Amino acid sequence: KDQFTAVFSEVHDEVVLVKDIPFYSMCEHHLVPFYGKAHVAYLPSGDKVTGLSKLARAVEVAARRPQLQERLTDQVATALEEALNPRGVFVMVEAEHMCMTMRGIKKPGSKTITTVAKGLYKEDREERKEILSLMRYF
Repeated sequence: KDQFTAVFSEVHDEVVLVKDIPFYSMCEHHLVPFYGKAHVAYLPSGDKVTGLSKLARAVEVAARRPQLQERLTDQVATALEEALNPRGVFVMVEAEHMCMTMRGIKKPGSKTITTVAKGLYKEDREERKEILSLMRYF
């Protein structure tokens, strides 16, 4: 939440999306790396927006400790929701886990995708479809 100190007064009622944010973290179960990219989106409410770099910073802050991908995804979404109170938040994280690549099942290249939807993105199927298409195709 502290990473969202730069909040600006700006009337904007359409999606704000920062895609392909690279990150590196450590699996708390196996103590080996996992890495990938995050896509972070929100629908502002009223006149509050944050600096674009703050979305990337939220990913960086969540990833810097031993972590689970599911929790990382939720922590980014929750921090954004608490800081800005937007109409909707959607976070998608795609990662390759070294615990699946170098040990155990040994499946290099396999990706794990986690998502967290809040607000309008959780409640409205059409809004959710729109943000998923933006994250995947552009």
